[in-house]
Amino acid sequence: MNIITKKYESPCGTLLLGSFGDSLCLCDWQVEKHRTLVDKRLRRMLHAEFVDGTSAVIARAVAQLDEYFAMARHNFDIPLLFAGTDFQKKVWETLLTIPIGITISYGEFSRQIGMPGAVRAVANANGANAISIFAPCHRVIGIDGSLTGYAGGLAAKEYLLNLELRMTQSTKEEVENDDKVVCEPLSEGESM
Repeated sequence: MNIITKKYESPCGTLLLGSFGDSLCLCDWQVEKHRTLVDKRLRRMLHAEFVDGTSAVIARAVAQLDEYFAMARHNFDIPLLFAGTDFQKKVWETLLTIPIGITISYGEFSRQIGMPGAVRAVANANGANAISIFAPCHRVIGIDGSLTGYAGGLAAKEYLLNLELRMTQSTKEEVENDDKVVCEPLSEGESM
């Protein structure tokens, strides 16, 4: 079986999407300096080669990314296939629990997975995430609130965080407006 790949042009950079079987195994930035290491790891762990093309999984990923960047999707429902060590998989699966519009420091993230002394290991695993955006490693930041490193570059990380902040603010406003019931008194002589 092969890893089917297709480029996706996002508003903040080019991503390489990859599917293996019925799962997404790759959504990685083309500017990523560890691009060849990610590819090598996927080839080795999945015993597969990369071929250009498309698949049902990639088509769904493209549609969901389009909705996400249009601020119409807050969550993804694509099956993901993480290829890494058990520790890396634990980190990547925990990324899925960080809600949209929320950031967390590497230290807090390490505490959440029960390994408060493993900040560097968590940061390294986060940096090795091959499924950016879907497994939102961009939501992990420095303890001082700094953006720190990101495979797509700090400008892409800032773009994604600002996009998600706008999404959560517009959702909050919609909920608040839906909760407001406007009742106007009937004029004299009017009936329902």
